[in-house]
Amino acid sequence: MANQSDSAAPRIDKNDAGQIARWTREFDVTDEQLSEAIAKVGDKAADVELYLKGSRSSTNADTASEAAKSK
Repeated sequence: MANQSDSAAPRIDKNDAGQIARWTREFDVTDEQLSEAIAKVGDKAADVELYLKGSRSSTNADTASEAAKSK
């Protein structure tokens, strides 16, 4: 039995210029970044958003490493 919330989840049609424009604005990314995210995680908008947020975030280890370099 299919999960109803899964089937209602917004999807990004990478072949629809209007949708690409909408989602690049919504996520504040380039067309290329959006295409890469869709290729990696699929076309569900929520999955794409999580992927994009994760690709722009830094970990505590990254922050500590950068701090050590600047000393």
